[in-house]
Amino acid sequence: MSARAGRKMKIGVMGSASGPTIRDPKARRLAYELGRAIARSGCICITGACPGLPDRAAAGARREGGFVFGVSPAFSLQEHLEIYGSPVSHYDMLLFSGMGLMERDIVNIRSADAIVVVGGGMGTLNEFTVAFEEQKPVGVLTGTGGISDHIEQILAFCRRTAPADRLLLDPDPARLVRRLLAVLRRHRPPMRESDIGGEKEESLRARFEARSRRQQRRHKQRVGRTTERESR
Repeated sequence: MSARAGRKMKIGVMGSASGPTIRDPKARRLAYELGRAIARSGCICITGACPGLPDRAAAGARREGGFVFGVSPAFSLQEHLEIYGSPVSHYDMLLFSGMGLMERDIVNIRSADAIVVVGGGMGTLNEFTVAFEEQKPVGVLTGTGGISDHIEQILAFCRRTAPADRLLLDPDPARLVRRLLAVLRRHRPPMRESDIGGEKEESLRARFEARSRRQQRRHKQRVGRTTERESR
């Protein structure tokens, strides 16, 4: 039986918490519709409990009666409100990680079955990179500005590719969620951190072993030629 059987899928929304993108009406509307689509699909909406576009998604999910879970970088509710200036109104549950922004991202991503990138700058790029490297299904809501409209160029610049069913780009929030759920029904996530990058590690190991065998053959050939000369 699948480990996901009988439980709700969790979709994380990663995106702009500040900057010009969060004031863009189109990006705000699409983020809100994304949250609604997540809730209507019966999934849990996870965010970094930050302001901006993820909070718009949280508001949309809450509007549809969905469950919204936030992973805060703060140590306490007071720090969450006063130091980080982050919202609370749309959340059913907040986890105060006390880990700060960067480390919080790891918890955020690993708590989700899949993530969706909305807008985004450097922080969102970090979240995308972690999810990509950890083989999470990633949806990108294009047309929301920021890195969301440049993911393909970023991957091309880094000379990286992703399986077609693990990186989904779509300008339609509802369709993107449906596509992600279809992937999740057949996607088998890594069980352990050591499983990540297994194919790459196997390839490197195979090349190393092949090189070692070639070196051993050459060594035996040199020894054989030396022995032959000495016996003459």
